[in-house]
Amino acid sequence: MSKWEWKIENQDFLQKTIQRCKEKNIVLPKFKELREPENLPDEIKEKLKAIDKDEIHPLNLFRINWQNDPVSGGIGEINFIEIPREITGVKARIFGLVGKFFPTGAHKVGATYGVLVPYLVTGKFNPEYHKAVWPSTGNYCRGGAFNSALLSVHSVAILPEEMSKERFEWLRNLGSEIYATPGCESNVKEIYDKCHELENTSDEYFVFNQFDQFGNSCFHYYVTGSAIEKVFNKVKDNNSRLSGFVSATGSAGTIGAGDYLKEKFPQMKIVASEALQCPTLLMNGFGGHRIEGIGDKHVPWIHNVKNTDVVTAINDEDPLRVLRLFNEEAGLKFLSSLGIDNNTLEKLSWLGISSISNVLSSIKLAKWFEMNENDLIFTIFTDSVDMYRSRLKEMNENWGDYSTKQAEIDWNVCLKNQSIDYMKELTYYDKKTIHNLKYFTWVEQQGKSVDELNAQWYDENYWKEKYSTVELWDELIEEFNEKVKK
Repeated sequence: MSKWEWKIENQDFLQKTIQRCKEKNIVLPKFKELREPENLPDEIKEKLKAIDKDEIHPLNLFRINWQNDPVSGGIGEINFIEIPREITGVKARIFGLVGKFFPTGAHKVGATYGVLVPYLVTGKFNPEYHKAVWPSTGNYCRGGAFNSALLSVHSVAILPEEMSKERFEWLRNLGSEIYATPGCESNVKEIYDKCHELENTSDEYFVFNQFDQFGNSCFHYYVTGSAIEKVFNKVKDNNSRLSGFVSATGSAGTIGAGDYLKEKFPQMKIVASEALQCPTLLMNGFGGHRIEGIGDKHVPWIHNVKNTDVVTAINDEDPLRVLRLFNEEAGLKFLSSLGIDNNTLEKLSWLGISSISNVLSSIKLAKWFEMNENDLIFTIFTDSVDMYRSRLKEMNENWGDYSTKQAEIDWNVCLKNQSIDYMKELTYYDKKTIHNLKYFTWVEQQGKSVDELNAQWYDENYWKEKYSTVELWDELIEEFNEKVKK
């Protein structure tokens, strides 16, 4: 929707939402407050210290930011880790923002808030009638279910049947209606098909599709992009340059942070990372893979492909092997022998499977452009090992107990000698080729217009206009909150 389309659509729905928020003492945070949580009222910051981050409590909406202090429970510094050169084997410095300390333990709850809140404050969603449908390859439906629970809205989670056991258990405990679709994270069309089936069954089902809702990418442009800029300014020295931003493709929400960064640092490279077993952007390919949470086989509507500079593909076995390296006792013992300090070793569990894949793509980027100590690469650690304990158990059962010898092999093969194979530095026409793939999913299957598809490529104001909608949403949120408080 364009800016002018975000107007009050249904006063009755809006009043029901306002009443629901009054009853539950819900105040909706503005995007600006999630971007700058240090400026929240002291009263809110103090109250947060007494509330568990995963509790279904309305104030946890204010925790949908990168600055949740894991020690005090309040608002602190931005959570990030630098992965040491002893691990990466490259001269460039690699940093990742940490998603573990968001409510639900994953940064996707930010995307769901960005998608949901514009519909709440414009009366497009009726909390007393609609069921909120969250189509996902993993963490998005968890974030959506969490935000739905705060409003006592019936949530519907749709995710592939091969996702980790922890995700399904979490959703069941929250009371979500769950649909497990055929296949793995790359089977996105099956998720869309289920959405259409539910919509045709009843108009109660209201689909919040992360792949085409600009609230997803707007959250990351405005909140995540700004957080990375702040971290860069904190860790840089006089010779530092922000040289790259690496993001798994997934829903293309997170990679929207790169659009923000490119405005600030025009020479930097935006890198889209995907699985080698499903090389959609790299080779217009297909397949299934085990890097959980990054859907493939299509180009999301909200992906500004024209801004993507490089595509990398990661063998899905590599992140799994590194997951063991970072979490098994023998792996940590080996890394300690490389000189990694205990503080860093303890934080390696903050990286889940797709987070590790992002590190591997960052290593590829550093090697491809022969980057040095002055080059800083940023990426996202979307979730932690907490979502994948069952995968560690499966690997031990299938591959045998982990040893320091295996740790040394995994470090050498997956990290130190990660190659620059399966990479492409995109030309203008490479980018246009990828962009054109949107036609088959979005125009033919999902009913988008060719005119808008062309506008995404040719209209220089298209993406600026989409991202600037956040300012309007903040105005509407403020007006909404004033009515709730009356």
